[in-house]
Amino acid sequence: MHALKTVTFVYDSREDRVLAVLNAGLPEAWSCWLTRRVALALLERAKEFVAHTSVLAQRAPAELRSESVAFERDAAIASTAKSMSRTPPDVLKSSATGAELAERLTISKQQDRFQLEIHGRGAEGAAGVLTRAELQRILQMLQATVAQANWLAAPAQSPAAPVAGAATAKPIRH
Repeated sequence: MHALKTVTFVYDSREDRVLAVLNAGLPEAWSCWLTRRVALALLERAKEFVAHTSVLAQRAPAELRSESVAFERDAAIASTAKSMSRTPPDVLKSSATGAELAERLTISKQQDRFQLEIHGRGAEGAAGVLTRAELQRILQMLQATVAQANWLAAPAQSPAAPVAGAATAKPIRH
């Protein structure tokens, strides 16, 4: 199991998956593919988990809990902004070739920190202990990548039923 130090997410339209590169450019680098199903499930469950474990939200009146969670998330994003950096494209490209499919992701609370584990199909994986702010930053990064992939859009509507009389219309040719 690799020690989680850095995380980079990038959407690959050819694979229709999100590449998660952990410890990019370091000797203990590891990468995995997150499918749409896994990424969306993680984001949905993590959102509930983060809200449920928020001391700030628990202290707030019921009608203000969602605002408290949003405030806490915004503060986390601001406090972790300095630690953000770009991963070189060549590092991402080389990480994609050896990436394995992620099978299991878990987040657990350990006192005032969170344990994040990602397991691939093989024996490889990565784990790290994160602050609440770091966890929220990682979730925000994944959320942004999922939005870029357009995975949050509503499913396409089925084609409209044919209009009455359309069968009798003459075809148009150019």
